[in-house]
Amino acid sequence: MKSMTLSLMAAAMATLLASCSNPPARQTAGDAGAAHVAAANQAAGADLQALTVLCKPAPATRASHDEVEKGVAGQIARPAPAPGKAFDNLYFVGAAWVSAWALKTSDGIILIDALNNAQEASTLIEGGMKKLGLNPADIKYIVVTHAHGDHYGGVNHLVERYRPRVVMSEADWAMTEGKLEFESSQWGPVPKRDIVVKDGDAITLGDTRVTLYATPGHTAGTISPVFDVTTGGQKHRAMIWGGTAFNFGRDIPRLDSYIGATSRMMQLAGEQNIDVMLSNHAGYDGTVPKLAQMSAPGARGNPFVLGTPTVRRSLTVMNECAQATRDRFGS
Repeated sequence: MKSMTLSLMAAAMATLLASCSNPPARQTAGDAGAAHVAAANQAAGADLQALTVLCKPAPATRASHDEVEKGVAGQIARPAPAPGKAFDNLYFVGAAWVSAWALKTSDGIILIDALNNAQEASTLIEGGMKKLGLNPADIKYIVVTHAHGDHYGGVNHLVERYRPRVVMSEADWAMTEGKLEFESSQWGPVPKRDIVVKDGDAITLGDTRVTLYATPGHTAGTISPVFDVTTGGQKHRAMIWGGTAFNFGRDIPRLDSYIGATSRMMQLAGEQNIDVMLSNHAGYDGTVPKLAQMSAPGARGNPFVLGTPTVRRSLTVMNECAQATRDRFGS
């Protein structure tokens, strides 16, 4: 997989740019988070190394506006991957950097995230869906995992064309109506407040129920959808992690929230036998190479099905890296 060489939001956003080619984070002498970095690397093994970029030292301050603009421009300029079918009912229609997922139901489509702006929503979401045999007019809901522009920027374009309902948490709706954490002229405008969800609420469309769990940390109101997918006649339980990177500076309460959320979802993954772990940034979950693997001649099985122990290991890596970051900042 091609190594990511562009920086997003300069150093403050570096952890957001993980890809499978990133070398694993290593503890160094005097590193306050060394024990947690070691635990993260052990949990990651050989297959989850993309997540260990989270263990690299995070900056204590957020990126400046100029850094945000430069970083977003670089990411949007990257060539987009082809859309693809990950499961019988779940399709990738994202960009190189940020993902969007179309969940097909018996009564329409639930779109999870909407990319950076109207152009991407038109070209990648609408265009990608059409290439995959889906009708964008069937979009009935857009779930926005968190209130950063790379996830909500295309919402208004889709709402104007197809009138879907828009779903977000109270905390992140409030952020869109007040002071945004990050702003860019290359992101579409914030959507208008619509459906507000709290932890454990569900969106039901036709034969599909999507449960939305509060997983705060990346933002105060990040939500992670959990739902069933099928492949080869077999049902699996999937989670899309709603917000991954520590791009908020030295904010110990936010890190504590993230640590609590990953711990809780580890337990829930075991209780619900969640065996598919997806991301809204393709570098973390290997979406693009996995889709390529599925389309290769003679391909067998589905590489997105990880098994519950591996899903729990993913959450362990994120949890341990968050603890390492907190220890470095000092609690």
